[in-house]
Amino acid sequence: MSTIDWIIMLGTLLVIVLYGVWKTRNVDSVKSYLLGDKDLPWWTIGLSVMATQASAITFLSTPGKAYDDGLGFAQFYFGLPVAMVFLCIFVLPIYYRLNIYTAYEYLEGRFDLKTRTLTAILFLVQRGLAAGITIFAPAIILSNILGWDLNLTILFIGLIVIFYTVLGGTKAVSVTQKQQMIIILSGLIVAAIIITGQLPSDISFADALNVAGKMEKLEVVNFDFDLSNRYTFWTGMLGGTFLFLSYFGTDQSQVQRYLSGKSLSESRLGLLFNGLVKVPMQFLVLFTGILVFLFFQFTKPPIHFNKANLDKVENSTYQVELEQYQSDFDAVFEKKEAEIRNLVNAINSENTAEITQSQSRISSLMRQDSVIRANVDGIIAKVDPQAKTKDSDYVFINYVMNYLPIGMVGLLLAVIFSAAMSSTASELNALATTTVVDIYKRSIAPEKSDKHYLNASKGFTILWGAIALSFALVADLFDNLIELVNIIGSLFYGVILGVFMVAFFMKKVQGNTVFVAAIITQFIVTSIYILDRMGYIEIPYLFLNLIGCVLVMIFCLFQPSKT
Repeated sequence: MSTIDWIIMLGTLLVIVLYGVWKTRNVDSVKSYLLGDKDLPWWTIGLSVMATQASAITFLSTPGKAYDDGLGFAQFYFGLPVAMVFLCIFVLPIYYRLNIYTAYEYLEGRFDLKTRTLTAILFLVQRGLAAGITIFAPAIILSNILGWDLNLTILFIGLIVIFYTVLGGTKAVSVTQKQQMIIILSGLIVAAIIITGQLPSDISFADALNVAGKMEKLEVVNFDFDLSNRYTFWTGMLGGTFLFLSYFGTDQSQVQRYLSGKSLSESRLGLLFNGLVKVPMQFLVLFTGILVFLFFQFTKPPIHFNKANLDKVENSTYQVELEQYQSDFDAVFEKKEAEIRNLVNAINSENTAEITQSQSRISSLMRQDSVIRANVDGIIAKVDPQAKTKDSDYVFINYVMNYLPIGMVGLLLAVIFSAAMSSTASELNALATTTVVDIYKRSIAPEKSDKHYLNASKGFTILWGAIALSFALVADLFDNLIELVNIIGSLFYGVILGVFMVAFFMKKVQGNTVFVAAIITQFIVTSIYILDRMGYIEIPYLFLNLIGCVLVMIFCLFQPSKT
């Protein structure tokens, strides 16, 4: 990486951190620390909400998913606008009327202390795990690409985030996220423009899109009700809606963002802004992955995108075997590139018969490509049985490091680090708030001074930061990181949402009933996921959100409603 890229990356991160520290230099009360000064306008709320959800995993893993599977992952977000409208109408007015710090405070007034504590603990467990992953995910990829030590990379990301989150609390998180989202969106747009300009001069943008369409990369909506397919219209609209209802309505990392708004109207506008802009933003991220896919149809890609894995093979007794696979891979690539150009000519001349034949030949070459890659993965596994051979998370960062011009590499790395910092900061801030308000202040150390709780909030931020760093240091890479984060959320979100839905709409149900229903449902949801992983059943993980919510409500119907 060039000196200019280092200056741009480190300079960008330094400016963001110093800005956050400066803007929050007067935070001196627990209310200001945990909720800010309730002075944020709707656009800051909207950008902060988006930045909380858009972790580094989004920008490392999502383009790779589009590279492999096309635009179908966009269906995951179809339920987001529906969820935003529902929350603006039914949930935000309740939170503002009660003037609460956390979403779980409401549950004690509606039910009892043990229900409030249970939901708070469920949140702390799943969000504590997710915080570790949001640090670990970019660290393991960036350490491989940049040649940094993994543990030092984890500490670099984590300690910066802990520093400004401890100093400024929730307002530091929100004001820095606004800058981070501006950098993230700008970097993505510029990267998409550059990739488009790097296509061969004889291949127009329209030609490239036609090729992507014929190679089945542009199919967005799948209406098949197929439980073996994780991403369809139905998983997005049913499972996705319930996931987003729980995430934005009951997850303190999001609730805390819009409770810092100037007013109910500003918070509503911020959430609606997120609902309108988030889906196009995800299309941009996915489409960037499609552009990288198209780029690598005319520029030979690596046989395996994780260079660290290839380096191990090249220094082993399997080097000769790898060289043979590389030779086969090169030959397949040349045939495929020639066939894709033939497809472009057939499309432009509207030769239907030739288009069909060309598609068939390309599909055959793609299968050969996949077989060669799988064989290379097999060699990697022999050399290092602990290595993760799934390399889709490395596709985009590989392109960034090897094909972007000087200056843009630093900017895109700043995008990835900014995304890691923004989501992790929100999580640590929310974990500290929930720990202090729902457990420490309520059940362990009541009636202390404001300064005591302010110091406790900073202490718990450091503690959760240390826990997240510890988990990141021992974590392992999943097949696709963005799926792992959503799977962890789906294991808990449905149950938490179910408790809140009972609180909002089933007025006769009391505390003991919903408490027992939540515990039983959490056991069932966890069992369903384990059975799915073992291959006994097929349930897309997004449906766990729907199942968890509905089961809590059903169990409450069939249990006594008196405490």
